[in-house]
This record gives sequence, C-alpha cells and structure tokens, in this order.
Amino acid sequence: MQTLSHDAYLALRATATVLELDRHGEKVLQLADGNYLKLFRRKRLISSAAWYPYAQRFADNAAELKARSIPCPEVLGVFRIADFSRDAVRYLPLEGKTLRQVIQTDAAQPDLAEKLGRFVAGLHESGVYFRSLHLGNIVLTPAGTMGLIDIADLRTQGGALDNNRRKRNLQRLSRDPPDCFWLSGEHKIIFDNAYTAQQIAKSAKDRSHGM
Repeated sequence: MQTLSHDAYLALRATATVLELDRHGEKVLQLADGNYLKLFRRKRLISSAAWYPYAQRFADNAAELKARSIPCPEVLGVFRIADFSRDAVRYLPLEGKTLRQVIQTDAAQPDLAEKLGRFVAGLHESGVYFRSLHLGNIVLTPAGTMGLIDIADLRTQGGALDNNRRKRNLQRLSRDPPDCFWLSGEHKIIFDNAYTAQQIAKSAKDRSHGM
C-alpha cells in the first residue's frame, strides 16, 4: 500500500468526476485519464479494516478472480490517504453494462437468465462467495461474458462452496426489488435449470479428471 498525500489527492480530485457519494463524502471518482478511484472510509480505530484495509481486499480479490478467469476491474494501485482517514484503490473499470442496466432496456431476456445461472454456478464451483452479489454488481461485457465489480466484499476458497453458502448467496442475489422482479417466473426457472446444469457439468468433469 502506497501513501497518497492530501495535496496529491486534491490534485487528482480537481479534474475528476464524482460517480458515487454518500453522507460521509465521495466514494467513487472517475479520474481525468479514465481510471477510477474508489475511496474507503476507515470507520473505527479497532477493526479488521485497520490491519487489512478494504482497498487492499479489493486488490487481492481482483487477483483471485483473475486467477479463476473471472472478469473484474484491473487494479493499478492501492493507497492510504492518512490526512482524512481514507484508503483508496485505483483501477481500470470493467468494460460493459451492469445487468440492472441491461434489463432496463429489455426486461424479457431468457438468454440472459440462462447465462446468469451458469455464471453464478461457476462462481460457486470456483469457491467464490460474493456477499454483495446482485445485478448491479454483475457486468455483461462487450464480449458477452459476465464479470464482477465492487469486489471488496468477496471471499474465495480452494474448493466449491457448500450448500448453505450457496443458498445464502442465491437469496442475496434476488433480495433487491428490481432484481427479484426480473429474476422470477420464467426467468427463475431458466436460471435454476442453468445453475443446476452447470453444477452437474462441473461435477462430471471433475470425476473424469479423477479417473
């Protein structure tokens, strides 16, 4: 983690566009060169974020996803801005549109529901547990593949997720109203069938490699 002085941050901020903010201040900036700067507020002196900052988790998770061939932002640097208690990660954004943006233009997309089912099953089979899994954090890239953004709240493990974690993660996926509305009815059936098919295919592949 590098140190970024307050003056250096202000120089970046001067030509940046604010993309996201809350009552505590700016959260995501688009810099003049097109890179993004995501800011993490350090909420308490004594917390896991003190020794393992969320900015570093973001960077480490990006590396884990890349190792699993899962598209995600490309991290360029991790910084501590001590003067106003922020950590930051600078990255190239993942090109494409979030699934929430996609379904706003065309809600009836059975092919998208199938692709999503296979993608989520692939995450779970790869040992990826993303607690913030929702349609606003899944991107459909120009190449037609799916990837993840806002990845600080993500954990990985060596083997596939157990059934309890899968269930919790699937419940999170359809918890937000716009996601739940789209991922229901026919889309829910298509998603479930694709998820199961991907899971079965992965298990069969593993068995064949073990023979």
